[in-house]
Parts: sequence; structure tokens; C-alpha cells
Amino acid sequence: MTSLLGIALLALALSGPAGAFVPIGGGTSSHVSITRAALLQKVTETCRTVAKAAGRKFNPTGSSPEELVRAYLGPTATGEVSGAKFHSALREILVQNGLLDRDFANSAPHHFNSEAFLEGRGLIMQGVVAIKANIRKENFQAARETLGRVLHTLQDFYSHSNWVELGNTDPYINLIRPDLPLDNLAGVDTATCSDCASGKCKSQILRKILNEKKLTSGYLSISSSTKPSGKCSHGGVADLTSVTRPRGGISKDERRSDNVAVHNAAVNAATAASLQLLEDIRLAAGDNNFLRMMGIARSSVVCFVIENTGSMSEDISEARAVIDEIIDSKKGTQDEPSEYILVPFSDPSFGPVIRTTDPEQMKAEISKLSAGGGSDHPEMCLSGLQLALTSAPSSSYIYVFTDATAKDIALKDTIIALIRTTKSTVSFFMTTASGRRRRSLTAASFNDYKDLAFASGGQAIQVSKKQLAETTELILDTSTSALVTVLQRARNPGKDEIFRFVLDESLKNVTIYITGTSISFSLTNPTGDSQTQQASGKLGTIKTVGNLMRVRLNADRQAGTWKINIMTNQPYTLKVTGQSIITFIYDFVESFSGSHTGYAILRGRPQAGTPATLMLSVIGRKGPSSMTVGDVNLVPVFGPGSGATSTLTDMGNGDVLVTVNAVPEGEFMVLVKGTDVMSNSKFHRQSTTQMTVSKVTIQAVVDSSVEPGKALKLPFSLMTQGSGGSFSINIRNDRSFPMSYPKSLTLKTRQYSNASLTITPPANTTSGTDTTLTIEVKSSNGFDSNYAELRLSVLTKITDFIRPLCDVVSVRADHCPNDMSQCKPFLWELTAKFTDGNGTGIQSISLRQGTGNLTYTSLSNPLIQANYNASCCSQIVEFIATDKVGNVGKCYHSIVRSGGPTALALSPPLWQWLLIAAFAVIVAVPAGIWIRDNAGKVFGFLQSAAK
Repeated sequence: MTSLLGIALLALALSGPAGAFVPIGGGTSSHVSITRAALLQKVTETCRTVAKAAGRKFNPTGSSPEELVRAYLGPTATGEVSGAKFHSALREILVQNGLLDRDFANSAPHHFNSEAFLEGRGLIMQGVVAIKANIRKENFQAARETLGRVLHTLQDFYSHSNWVELGNTDPYINLIRPDLPLDNLAGVDTATCSDCASGKCKSQILRKILNEKKLTSGYLSISSSTKPSGKCSHGGVADLTSVTRPRGGISKDERRSDNVAVHNAAVNAATAASLQLLEDIRLAAGDNNFLRMMGIARSSVVCFVIENTGSMSEDISEARAVIDEIIDSKKGTQDEPSEYILVPFSDPSFGPVIRTTDPEQMKAEISKLSAGGGSDHPEMCLSGLQLALTSAPSSSYIYVFTDATAKDIALKDTIIALIRTTKSTVSFFMTTASGRRRRSLTAASFNDYKDLAFASGGQAIQVSKKQLAETTELILDTSTSALVTVLQRARNPGKDEIFRFVLDESLKNVTIYITGTSISFSLTNPTGDSQTQQASGKLGTIKTVGNLMRVRLNADRQAGTWKINIMTNQPYTLKVTGQSIITFIYDFVESFSGSHTGYAILRGRPQAGTPATLMLSVIGRKGPSSMTVGDVNLVPVFGPGSGATSTLTDMGNGDVLVTVNAVPEGEFMVLVKGTDVMSNSKFHRQSTTQMTVSKVTIQAVVDSSVEPGKALKLPFSLMTQGSGGSFSINIRNDRSFPMSYPKSLTLKTRQYSNASLTITPPANTTSGTDTTLTIEVKSSNGFDSNYAELRLSVLTKITDFIRPLCDVVSVRADHCPNDMSQCKPFLWELTAKFTDGNGTGIQSISLRQGTGNLTYTSLSNPLIQANYNASCCSQIVEFIATDKVGNVGKCYHSIVRSGGPTALALSPPLWQWLLIAAFAVIVAVPAGIWIRDNAGKVFGFLQSAAK
């Protein structure tokens, strides 16, 4: 079943034009297709396993990400289920996969070029160790980014080496098993290829190399034609070595008429290898954390940033009540948050970050907060918010409770950069602090919170402490599943204006938010019915708290074009939201060229003076065929107009490349208009995060992890399209790791200037910790600026690559009857011993297959005994042992019988038995003999004739 699913997904991914091992945006591209197919298959397997263990059905209606998520989450609770998080996780992995062709185009180990086999495997193993450590620390974004890069390197082995030409169809398991040697590598002086003047010969590998099963790969250089004598080249126009004898190349990156068989074999082997690596990560992480890494979760994460100084006792008390209400009212629904995060702050302290998936534990953590300490000065609010933005996953909802202005207002630009990068929504609840000295709640200081809130699509609410309880509804509204934005605008100064917005049939719980003072409005539905500001009317109910008006439309509201007429001369913001499975994800991207071309996500602001380019996916009930995209506009936030129109290019797999020639001045947001094909309904959706353009470009790449206590030098480059001059540099990290870097650089127009930063994590930093670096660059006159956000993992050097070993000591299955209809009353037993080969210690033992009872002795012991007993009806058992660095060992056993009393119990045919006979271990037990390999996996049971 698994193999058939993989073949079906792969066939689907590779249909259409000829495939190629190229990055995202390269048409029907095999790096994308292989990675996407492998991820979808592994996620499907994991969802099915978890659902089965929970006694639930898992019957997706199709293979699209939306349908997989709905099939997995839908039966567990009522409410809307969105596939947006899964789509976003897939895109992060796929984009990082493609970026290796931009950031490491000349690195032989990253692509297994130039016979760099040991170095390439080293990169894979370093990456896998980092992924497992990041998952243990719940740093899922860092894990995804590394996973994309590791999969690219692993997949390139099969395209760039002669593995498939040697007749191999299965993956080379040694690439992800560093305890196994890389055998029979061609020596540096060994000729490997014959000359191919046309560059398109069916076979260039020398017969001697094929006969001796020597492993080689093509040499590649984009700057020199030199290569060792007699060696194969990678091939292609960009490879200068391909014109040096022996000419040509052995790369199978692209499917051509002369290499169809080996290209297809490379694709199949690369897909199988990707599945092997994903399975290893899944076993080490556990099914639930593997799915969390892949964005398979209910509602967005909910994060609270709470001041805990003396004047906040009432606020903390109310925060406890708010969280209790969220937990209790949303339990068992799709709106139940998938994770809770708490970040306390005062002065001068902030943190630590407390995170849990257990709602009762979050209740306990909130109850521990006490109001005390701190000072009468403004607090470290933005430092706490910075921790929240870098700890929570993208598109989270963050709620800040404070009664003070921010002491650390210098972080404001950093916070805006992180908001734009993470697309998280931040709302501030600011109360007046009665009896607290030196608290200046001026309009300017509160405006800082308003600026940050609106930049993220959130709200900044200023109320008295007694009114704070009335803001609970806003948190309940926004900490919900499948929340979408239909309209968002701001005016400063305010003016009378009519705003139109389209509500489609899929929208539920439509709510309008207006923040400001001295505002009146009227609301009109598509048939002309109107309502002003009465608390309850024919269109909805209205509630005012502090500077916020909340309008909840009635459930029977009409679909179509609505109007809201705002009347005021004061500044205000307007936002319309609802719940819907129809949404979109987007990233601003830039193209890159080289040996392969593709698109890279911008980690800062788009470039001014050029068209803006976005990679966009619309998500609905099913896959891409169920949705059509009409127009995509960049809409000004503060000014009139609907933005310029755009050109759309279908990139496959639901990705649409959007090019907008005219970018609005100042802040803008993305507006998508389209049609839900299934209901033939028009929809409008808008992004919540503000964006602007910049003439400054920052280039920086993190190419490795860093060890605790050791310094890492990270180069970066700056360039401006505008006037040259002095530009200030400010770099921050959310872990307060020591750093050194130049505070300014002098830039010349359209010329890159190089610099570097040095960062040193403390020696006691836990392995798997990641830190977010934010590089901010600003012109001397302050008119232009940009930022770049990078993630760096701290990883203790790993020397333990030995998997835990299992030895089956005894099996008692002689009581099990031959007639399986009589199996229920009978039990069988197994005893096994686990050891950890390199001494880091076994972290966990779990039951992978089987419905029996598993117990084991203390994990602190060097030798652990596992005891298993089960009904004779449950005839297969598999244990998984994971050590403290993520190495996974298995112990598999079966008592399945077939045929007569001397028949082999398992299903492999005779030819497979003959192949394994030379490596089998015979174990005698009273009921007969077991045949297993040295790792303990049982191939079959030969029952005693006496039995």
C-alpha cells in the first residue's frame, strides 16, 4: 500500500513537461516533485497511524494538502479546518530545498559533485542531527529549513553520481547511516569517463568502473574548465569542465531523449531515499511532533506576553480568567489552540518562554504569575514581544498585557521586521496604572503600540483596568481556526469615507473592528438594508470597549458587496474578518540564475523601482483545481485606490507567480480576488501584514550550525539602488548571545560592500537551541531602511552515530493456536534487551507495532530489558528505541504462521529467503526456530513438526 501510494504521488507530481532536478519555480521540477511527493506520503502515513491508534477513521477524499488536513483533523471536532499551515510548512521546505542552487552553487559537497562523497554525507548527517535537536526543542521552523536543504543534497546524489548506472535501484542507505562505510569510491587518479563530443551520449561511464562497481560523480565548475585527468563532468552549459576531455557529463538533472531510463531511475531512487530520511526523522521525533513540524495542527498558536510588575495584579488576574475561558470554551473544537506560549516581562527582566500543548499546564503556569517586583519606569515590553515572535510559529496570535509604555522602544524597528517576516498578529491591551508613578501614557507612546499592532493586523486597545474583562471577546474572536481578513484600512487624519467589501458564502462569524475616538458609522448590506450604531439591529450587534468598536454580523447575513460609511476627522483603523477555509499564503520572492534558476523568498522588504514578485497559493476545500485566482493587487493601507493590477503565471502544484509592475508608495497589503469553483462563489481575501519597498538590499546566508562556546563568523553584504553614503547597521538576536559587527558601512550605488558579524553562544547553551538574527540597515538621513532575518541553530558536536541495538532474548508463543479464530484467550510473550552502542544513553522506548503491553527497566541503566506480552491475535511487535542524540534502533518480531505445521510464518517468497540465508541467525525456541538478522528483525518462523 505504501509503495503504491508513493508511485501514485510521484506519477502525479511528474506528469506534464519533462522533469528536472531544479528548484522551485522551474516548471514541473523534480526537486520540488520528489520532495513534495515524499512529504505528502510520509504525512499521510503518519496521519493514518495516529488516527488508527486513536480509534478514528482517516479517509481523505484526495491527495491535496487541504484534504489530508481535513481528513485528519475534521473528525476530531466541529468547526472550520484550514490547510494553510500545512501549505506554509511545505513551502518553507521546498524553498529551502531550491535555495541550495543559489547559496551553494559552487559547493561540491552540497551537491555530491566532484566525488565529494564523504563531505556530502557529512552535511547530511550534520543536518539530520540539527533537525532532530531542533524538534526536541520545538524549534520547528528551523527544523523545516534544514530539512529542505538536507533533502536537496541527498537527492542530488542520485542525479550527480553513477549510482543508478551501476544497476542500483534502491537508495544507498549508507548516506544516512554514518555507522556504515562508504565503499568502493573511485580514487582521485582513477579515470571514470569516456569522451562525448556531443554532450549527449547514452553511456560515458567506463566499462571498468561499471564492472568494478566504483562510485564516482561528475566534476563541475562555473569558473574554471580544469578537472582531474579522465574524470567525468557534471555537464551542461554552466559547467565549464564539460568542454575538457573527457567532454560531456553524467548529470541526470534533466530528462532528455538520451537519458530517459537513468533519469527516471534517479528520480525513483531519490524519492525512496527521501522517504527513508523522513522516516528516520519521524521515528526520532515521534508521530505527534513530526506532524507539528509539518504544520498539521488545529487553530493557530496562542501566545500571551504579560507584564508582572506590582501594578499589574488586576490585569494578571483578568488574564487568568481570559485564558481559562479560552481553554474551557474551545476545548474539543477546531478553535482549540494547538499550543500555548507565555512570556512574562518586567524591568529589567523578560522571559523565559513557557510553551505547552497541554491547556491545563498553561492554566497552572498562568496561576504561578504574581504581580511584584519591577520598577515604576516603563518596562521591557518589546523584549518580551521579541521572544514571543521568534519562539512562536509563523501566523501566530500574540496578546500583550501591560499598563506601561515600552522602555526598550529602540527595538521597535526589530519588532516590525519580525512581524513582517513571521506574519504573526499582535494585539496590545494597555490599561491605565492608577497610583503608579512616572507612567506617562502620552498619545505618542501609545501610538508606538498602535503602529506595531496595525503593522501586524492586530488591535491596540486602551482601557481602564475595570474594563479589561470586556476585551475577552476580541481574544476569543481571533484565537480561532481558519481566521481570514476581508478588509483592512487606516486613515490618519481621518475623513468621511465609504469602504466596500465582498462577503462570500463560505464566511462565518464575520466581525468588523473599528479603533479610534469620536467615530460614527453606518453599515449597508447588498440589498440596501442599513444599520447605524445601535447596540442591536437587523444587521448585527455592536459593542464598544475603550477605543474599540466590535460589530458582529448576524449569522443570516447576506453574501455580496457590503458598504461601511465611516464619519470622523480623527485617526482610525478598520478591519473585517471571518472564518473560512478559503484563504491564501504568499511570499515576496526574487529570481536567481546559475547552473539552475529559481525563486528565493525575500527575508526583507521588496526592492524599490522594480516590479514586485510574489509566489502565492490559494487554499480551499480541495486542491488547486477547486480554486481560480482572478486579480492580485497591492493595496495602499492609508491612501485611496485598489492598487495596480498584476500578471499571473501558473507554476504548478497550486503555486501562482504574481508580478505587479506598479507598487504603491508607503505601506501596502496584498488583496486576492478569485472564485471558489465548487460553489461558483466570488471571494476577496486580504493579507494582514503591512509591507513597504526599499532601495537597500541585504545578502546573508547561514551555512552551518554553531557549537556552544565557539564563535561563528557570518559574512553579509549590503547594496543600495539609491544614493550612496553612510548606512548604520544594527544586529540583534533574541537569545542575547554576544556579537560583534561593524556599526556602519559606506555604500556606493549598485555596488555590494562586504562585512561580517561574529556570534558566540555561551558554553552552556542547550543543543538544538535556535536564535533569530535580525540585521537592520538604515540610511544616515533615515529615509530608507531594510532588514534581513536569519535563523541559526546551536548544536553540540555529535560523535555518537551508533543506533541502539536490540537482542531478542526469548519468545514464548507455543500456546498460540494454529486456528486464528481461537486466538483471543491466548497470550504470547517476548523478552528483549536494548543497549546503546556509544554510551550517550537511551532516551525513550516506544511501541511502534502491536497492541500488547510493553514494560521496560529504567532508562538510566546501560542495559535495558523490555518485556512484551500480547494476545495471540496480535502477532507482530516492533519496538523503537531512541538515544539522546536521535539515533533510532528497531526491534521487530512476528509469530505469524501460514500453511501446515512446518510452513514459514512470514510472507517473503522463496527467492528472498535464499538471499537472506547467508546473513540469517537461527534461534531455537520450544515451538520451533526463528530466523532473524543481526539487528533482531525476524524474517520468519519455522514451526517444530512436533508442535
